[in-house]
Amino acid sequence: MFTQNKKNILLRSISGMVVMFGILGSLWQGGWLWALVAALLALLSLDEYYRLLSTQFHLSRGVGYLSAIAVLLSTTEGLRPVSITIILSLTLYVVFLIEMARRQVKGTSNAVQNAGGILSGILFIIVPWTCLILLRGLPTGRLILVALFACTWSCDVVAYIVGSLWGSILLCESVSPKKTWQGFIGGALGSILTISAIIYFQEQPPFPLFLIGIICAFAGQLGDLAESLVKRETGAKDSGKLIPGHGGFFDRFDSILLNSLLTYLVFGVVLS
Repeated sequence: MFTQNKKNILLRSISGMVVMFGILGSLWQGGWLWALVAALLALLSLDEYYRLLSTQFHLSRGVGYLSAIAVLLSTTEGLRPVSITIILSLTLYVVFLIEMARRQVKGTSNAVQNAGGILSGILFIIVPWTCLILLRGLPTGRLILVALFACTWSCDVVAYIVGSLWGSILLCESVSPKKTWQGFIGGALGSILTISAIIYFQEQPPFPLFLIGIICAFAGQLGDLAESLVKRETGAKDSGKLIPGHGGFFDRFDSILLNSLLTYLVFGVVLS
C-alpha cells in the first residue's frame, strides 16, 4: 500500500508527464496550436501572479488581462517593440484613470502599486511567453524550443536531486530556504550536459545552439528565485493548485521565463 509520500511522488510524476507531453506535442506541431497553448499557459500564469499580488493591494486585473491579450496578439505580425511599448503605456494610463475615479469616489487610491503590479505581470510573464511563440516561427524554431525546454527542465530536475541529496551550503535562504549552491551547480551541469547530448545526437554544430545550455544553466535558476521572491513577499507557498503535486502554472514555468527572453534575444535579434 502506498504511503502518502509515495502517492504524492506518483501524482507529481503523472501530472508532470502530462504537462511535458502537452508542451512538446504542441510546440512540435507549431502554428496556431503552439500559439494557442502558449497563450493559454501565459494567461493562466498571469492570473496566478495577479491573485498573489491582490492579497497585498488593489489590482485592476481586468486591465492586465486585456493588455496581456493585446501583447500576445502582436505575434500574429511579429514582435514590434514600439507597438508593445504603446500597449504598455496605454495600460499605465488606463490604470491611472481607474485610480483617479477611485480617489474621487472613495477618497483613496494606490495608482503606483496598481500600475506597477499590472505592468510587472506583463513584463515578467507575458512578454517571455510571447518570445516563445515567436521563437517557434524561426527556421530552426522547433529545435530551439525543444532544446530550451529540455535544458530548462533538466536543470530544474538535477538541481532538485543534487540539492536534496548533497545540498549543504544555502544559496539564498531569505528568498528560497531550500535552495543550495550544490543544487545550483548541479542544475547548471544538467543543462549543459543536455544541450551537449542534443547537439551530438542531432548532429548540429556546437555554436550557437550551445548558448541555450549556458542560458538555461544560470538564467533559469535566477527566474525561479524571482518567482520565490514574489511568493515570500505575498506569504504564499504555491502560486496555485491547478497542477497536482506542482502547484500552479506560474510555479511550473517560472524557470522558462528569463530563459525565453535571453534565447529570443540571441536567436531572434542578434543572430537573425
